[in-house]
Amino acid sequence: MLSGLAGLIALLLAVPPAQAAPPRGEARADHVPDQQCVACHAGQAARWAGSKHALAMQPATPDTVLGDFDDALFPGADHRARFFRRGGEFVVRTAGPDGKDADFPVTHTFGVHPLQQYLLPLPGGRLQALTIAWDVRARRWFSLYPEGGIAPGSSLHWSGRYQNWNLMCGECHTTAYEKAYDEARDGYRTTWAEGSVGCQACHGPGRDHATSAGRLAGSGTAPAATPNRALHGAHDQVDQCAACHARRTRLQESTPPGRPFLDDFVPDNLRADLYHADGQQLEEVFEYGSYRQSRMYQAGVACSDCHEPHGGKTRATGNALCVACHNADPDTARFAGLQAKDYDSPRHHFHAAGKPGSECVSCHMPGRNYMIVHERRDHAIRIPRPDLTRRIGTPNACQGCHADRPPEWAEAAIAKHHGSRTPPEHYGEVFAAARAGRPGSDARLTALIGDGRLPAIVRASAIELLAGMGGEPPAAALADTDPVVRTAAAAAWSAQPAAERLARLPALLGDPIRAVRITAARGLADIGDTLLSADVRTLRSHALAEFVAAQQAMADMPGAQVNLATLFSAQGDQARAGRHYRLAIAQDPALDPARLDYAQLLLAARRQDEATRVLRDGLAQSANPGELHFALGLLAGRRQQWDEAARELQRAAALLPGDARIRRNLDIVLRRLQAAPQH
Repeated sequence: MLSGLAGLIALLLAVPPAQAAPPRGEARADHVPDQQCVACHAGQAARWAGSKHALAMQPATPDTVLGDFDDALFPGADHRARFFRRGGEFVVRTAGPDGKDADFPVTHTFGVHPLQQYLLPLPGGRLQALTIAWDVRARRWFSLYPEGGIAPGSSLHWSGRYQNWNLMCGECHTTAYEKAYDEARDGYRTTWAEGSVGCQACHGPGRDHATSAGRLAGSGTAPAATPNRALHGAHDQVDQCAACHARRTRLQESTPPGRPFLDDFVPDNLRADLYHADGQQLEEVFEYGSYRQSRMYQAGVACSDCHEPHGGKTRATGNALCVACHNADPDTARFAGLQAKDYDSPRHHFHAAGKPGSECVSCHMPGRNYMIVHERRDHAIRIPRPDLTRRIGTPNACQGCHADRPPEWAEAAIAKHHGSRTPPEHYGEVFAAARAGRPGSDARLTALIGDGRLPAIVRASAIELLAGMGGEPPAAALADTDPVVRTAAAAAWSAQPAAERLARLPALLGDPIRAVRITAARGLADIGDTLLSADVRTLRSHALAEFVAAQQAMADMPGAQVNLATLFSAQGDQARAGRHYRLAIAQDPALDPARLDYAQLLLAARRQDEATRVLRDGLAQSANPGELHFALGLLAGRRQQWDEAARELQRAAALLPGDARIRRNLDIVLRRLQAAPQH
């Protein structure tokens, strides 16, 4: 009989891919065409026209395609392509998902500056983002993966799941996006109201507003408002922009603008794979996580204080933007604690006027390139700390220009201008110690969590780090005023023993913010009904339904399938858990954690042969198969197949040198082999 995984793959191979129509625009009952907004809002529309929002995605035409399609060749080592025109079409000839060269028409452009990508349709209603992009400034084709190694069949190949526009991109490049993923056929019937980031993407559905404006024209009565609370306060507005300018996980498929951010998303905290220890941007994290660390955010500065919201450009160029608030006139100081002095002066920045070091952003918002050519500035707007470079190895803005100088040189230069002083301890020092597993880090993290002067994202990140070390966050964090902290605290308490979870988490099941209550419900999912009051059972049931809906909203993401699998496993529903593990593996065969967890599920059901097959099938797919070999070694040892166990553990040890778990188990197996009688 076929194993569960093999059976699923056979089924998927037997069913032809869904031939859903390509993504398209369609009318929405509560939206109006953006052209209707222009009649009353011509000034805003003029600023929006030509903006990156307006040009976020466009049909491929001679006016919108910026790349060279005049029979141009890109001779990549493992991703070659030819760009040409056929009649009115723009066409790319390159290796498709089967590895064979074929012609793929371009349906849409994607982005406009400093690079432009191109979207190619594939069966199942998919649009795929080609990973050879056009450098608008240098006028050249370039690969977004210059290191190579992205073969057809990989999830990172242009035809793979993680280059799929429907999953990864569409919601932030259109208005009123409806993904319409069909899990049963792994296909899409995606639509949108506007193929750009238009008026209603930020202001909400406008039909009632437009209808009442027409009806009340000339009456002196204000028309119905659009359903957007984002202009009611600075933090509300940051939340509004964060829907697309944050590294986050979606909780609902449809997210009208203006709602509390953590009702619809869970933002990533300052994780080691995304941020340096001091919170500086490392990977592509957009702006939200950095800005939430800033004193500007804490003081109530909104995105639109610096960026004109319709055109997106800064409200002034160069230092003129910053000195609108940071200047010598005490009457213009908007915020308590802002000193009145001449900031745009060598007396402050100690560089000659006109040189890069005299620009505010050079020191306080250093940039980092993503997608090879796209510089994004760090929005934490921090003071350079070369002393942290010396102590914990984080970058500093001084060495961005003076790369040939050690951090001690930059420290001495700062001391020369400002006088010698001992800078305060930075939370990055605590995070660096915790990441390295140094003794005493748990107490230092606990102190950070309880320091209400620190940004909420820092305290939430400290909770995550403490939980990763097995520690309990302060119970007060569960009642913090910021939902980012409450969500992190709920997740941390969810890892504690049942008695402690029962004591702490039920109070959060009725939280007004979705991210908090579903995290708490997930932490209580395995608790028997008899241990809960009737009211708590009802709240848990509602919140778990929201948790399941949140995963279903991202059902095309393998991680969401794993989340559902672990939930159903915790509830004792092994059949449903197995189904979602198999879906996760089918969606991403290289997802090792799903294979490892599914193998554990099969072992618990005494299905050892199937567990072995699931692990072994992943070896050829995995980018880092050491953990799979380790699991196969443990499984062989469990079956007293000592020769096989030794072979697998030796392979694991070669791939993961220094892993004490592997060495310890390998030593045990080798001793058993030595002690075994020889035949």
